[in-house]
Amino acid sequence: MLSTLHPPRSLTLLPLRRFHGPKTIVSAASTSPATTTFDAASVSPPQSQILNTRRSLLSGETTASELAKSHLSRIRLTEPQLKCFLHVSENVLKGAQEIDQRIARGEELGPLAGVLIGVKDNICTEGMPSTAASRILEHYRPPFDATAVKKIKELGGIVVGKTNMDEFGMGSTTEASAFQVTANPWDLTRVPGGSSGGSAAAVAARQCMVSLGSDTGGSVRQPASFCGVVGLKPTYGRVSRFGLMAYASSLDVIGCFGSTVADAGMLLHAISGYDKFDSTSSKQDVPEFESQFLSVDSLESKPLKGVKVGVIRETIEEGVDSGVRSATQEAASHLEALGCVVTEVSLPSFSLGLPAYYVIASSESSSNLSRYDGVRYGNQVMADELNKLYECSRGEGFGKEVKMRILMGTYALSAGYYDAYYKRAQQVRTLIRKDFKAALDQNDILISPAAPSAAYKIGEKKDDPLAMYAGDIMTVNVNLAGLPAIVLPCGLVEGGPSGLPVGLQMIGAAFDEEKLLKVGHIFEQTLKGLSFVPPLLANVA
Repeated sequence: MLSTLHPPRSLTLLPLRRFHGPKTIVSAASTSPATTTFDAASVSPPQSQILNTRRSLLSGETTASELAKSHLSRIRLTEPQLKCFLHVSENVLKGAQEIDQRIARGEELGPLAGVLIGVKDNICTEGMPSTAASRILEHYRPPFDATAVKKIKELGGIVVGKTNMDEFGMGSTTEASAFQVTANPWDLTRVPGGSSGGSAAAVAARQCMVSLGSDTGGSVRQPASFCGVVGLKPTYGRVSRFGLMAYASSLDVIGCFGSTVADAGMLLHAISGYDKFDSTSSKQDVPEFESQFLSVDSLESKPLKGVKVGVIRETIEEGVDSGVRSATQEAASHLEALGCVVTEVSLPSFSLGLPAYYVIASSESSSNLSRYDGVRYGNQVMADELNKLYECSRGEGFGKEVKMRILMGTYALSAGYYDAYYKRAQQVRTLIRKDFKAALDQNDILISPAAPSAAYKIGEKKDDPLAMYAGDIMTVNVNLAGLPAIVLPCGLVEGGPSGLPVGLQMIGAAFDEEKLLKVGHIFEQTLKGLSFVPPLLANVA
């Protein structure tokens, strides 16, 4: 707990030296110290589904209705095994037909026309269930769209349905959903990560083209790593939180999943911008991210020459699986080959982020979830007196994990403990921000693994919350600092039918998503010998 922590020393930047990872880029690392090299035959770079959809619709190669039917068919075939969706919209085909009619009339199309999008179930969608995977909101259908969803619809996007999640975003495996457990498309016995596991697994299984998630402490980036897709967490304030059910208001952001960096970046561009309904949204200009997604054929031999990359030393030390460490080192070597100057940096306050995060997040959640009392919000259980009504409505409506975090947060905010826990956690947060600023003043981006391990077995950590919380150590500091980060697959380790994906996390300065997308896109397009398509799709049309 925070009360046992000693004040961290001042930031130490290690001597600027080249990062000496492996000199040859291998396709994967095993979970043993020895590295397993897969066939390094060239694999075509991944292509943007958003751009391909637009080209296909405008050329007449396909129709929006055909694309919708194809994805709905894939959902029917894979959903019994995966359980990614809590609700599939009955209006998908209707929306696709409307786009086809607009094309026939020669009308201009929005940039997301015909793009099929999954939405995490804690993001409000008009007329669709929006339950945050909780019994207490089981029958809730909001009369409005979240700002992010509204923008997607205005640009022609089609909401496929609502994806499964850990209840109110509290969890790292999607096992804390009140309704079902989502499986990982790479290995059905493993978790997809959380809390946005349904959104990540749906993109990995190609049930939708892109999806929205929310990220409070890594809930977009960790499942992206586990499922072998791209997960993008924007700077705090870049995207409006209006319509996102609050967990920890100072940490929550809406993020994006895609099978490519370009898809995640274009979805982020669509939902970004100031919103008068969210006082924390920023008026910062939103760059045209699409200009960063150059064709691999147009790249120079050293397309990232001079870009300074700092490997966070604390993220590749003891406690990280050897396969994950090797994949990260290989990714650093690949960035060097692209022209980057790669060095190690140390963030002395790094280890303090995890306990500080759980104090702050639990404290804020205890306040935010107080509204679900059966009177103002949430299903009501009838009782003879008011306190009993509150007790029964919450007791039956909330799951175990949510109750535990509310109790933790209420304790941290209580008289006599506020200074020892919540106030001190906020002081640690300030140190973390200073450490990141110092490191990013000397580097363009920082890199680390997205998680200490690849996806673990369903049930493996469910009864050990401390072990589950420790899995967030790579990601929570970014939320505490309010910075943008992107996770993209960089390798495979042993496990499952054909290996398990490992994600590389790239962290940038505030509102510098453009640079992250540029570096991530070039990294992704030049990574040879790997294809991050889960084996589940081999037998699915």
